[in-house]
Amino acid sequence: MRENNKGRLFILSGPSGCGKDTIMRELLSRRKDICLSISSITRPPRPGEIPGEKYDFISKEKFENMLLNGELLEYNTYLGNYYGTPKKPIERWISCGRNVLLEIDVNGARKVRETMSDVLSIFIMPPSMQVLRERLTGRSTDSAELVEKRLQAAIDEISCANEYDYVIVNDNITEAVNNLEAVINADRFSYKSMEKFVKEVLENAKSCDWQAAGSI
Repeated sequence: MRENNKGRLFILSGPSGCGKDTIMRELLSRRKDICLSISSITRPPRPGEIPGEKYDFISKEKFENMLLNGELLEYNTYLGNYYGTPKKPIERWISCGRNVLLEIDVNGARKVRETMSDVLSIFIMPPSMQVLRERLTGRSTDSAELVEKRLQAAIDEISCANEYDYVIVNDNITEAVNNLEAVINADRFSYKSMEKFVKEVLENAKSCDWQAAGSI
């Protein structure tokens, strides 16, 4: 199986409004073998955000120390705040055989793939731009101008979907989560996951013990 029974890092990306958060919550409620990577950010919590649930809210000084010490897989800045992915928790979970889900944008995903080779990436697509517009408008939290900016950003992100291993269309939440879970389950039987087992069988075959047993 996967060497030393290590876990796997799954990257999840997609444009705003595609339903990533809802899909992640449902998947994590089903799968206790998957941990959610917690991002470190330097902005204050927004109403309803619980520290440690999805974000670790830290000071800029602490973030910059993490950066200097090479403790981040990737990071970015937005509106004067830092956003980053701590490396140590992911490495610890994977070494213990736990799978890790990392929700990140396309630029962050590129940086992570440059740093870690054993990564499987999934892009969540809306069924159409019209549906995406309806979802963004239906939030009633963004101005018309911001909705248009999000739609343009979505086009830019969708153009990067070819960089991902799998693409899942979120037309129905239950179906999308089922498909994501199917991808995660199928990954257990990829050659990369089964390589050690295949090699062990071939090594045992060299001993010829199987031939002796078959001749009895």
